Amino acid sequence: MNRISTLLLIFLVLTAPVYAQKPAAEDAGYNQVIAARAYKIVNTLGIADSAKFKRVQNIIIDQYRNLSIIHDTRNAQVKEIKQQAADDKTAAAAKIKAIDDDVDARLGKLHTAYLAKLGAELDARQIEQVKDAMTYNKVAVTYKGYLAEIPTLTELQKEQIKAWLVEAREIAIDAESSEKKTAVFGKYKGRINNYLSAQGYDMKKEGEEWQKRIKANSTPKTN
Repeated sequence: MNRISTLLLIFLVLTAPVYAQKPAAEDAGYNQVIAARAYKIVNTLGIADSAKFKRVQNIIIDQYRNLSIIHDTRNAQVKEIKQQAADDKTAAAAKIKAIDDDVDARLGKLHTAYLAKLGAELDARQIEQVKDAMTYNKVAVTYKGYLAEIPTLTELQKEQIKAWLVEAREIAIDAESSEKKTAVFGKYKGRINNYLSAQGYDMKKEGEEWQKRIKANSTPKTN
């Protein structure tokens, strides 16, 4: 297959209709779920103005819907490519990479636009709350876990851990599912663990000692 033919196939894959079934973003049940999810998030922000409350809720609903469209379209395209790949794995990989590059670009633009819309309605603290809610508070939970696991962390090390977890959150809010969000944080935890190992911590030993402390604190005391 020559280069022109390959580029033409990639273009057709990127632009062709890909849904064999109704996408989630058009499903009434899904829309009810994201509406309830958005309401729950906004309800924690302390917004007294009902009109503003509704505007913020709609911004978050639209974000979930737009993310679903991007990810569902990508998954359907990739599924179609794999079904038609036959033995030409190289061509299939090239088409999938082209799709993923396009998805990354779309997510980047959507991310920027989303934060701008939130910024027009919310202050910085409230935006942080929205981000945390969309990622199951994994920044706080994971950070707290590191502090409990390694009580001797320096302030500089704590700052670095926190910075990477916040970076992970920025990526995870665009992920398509709770599993994918968790995977993003898992990747960053690997980076953090490597960093701490390089700082001289024996992460296996630190983990074992932490579990001993948890067990000791959970064991009922007898007279």
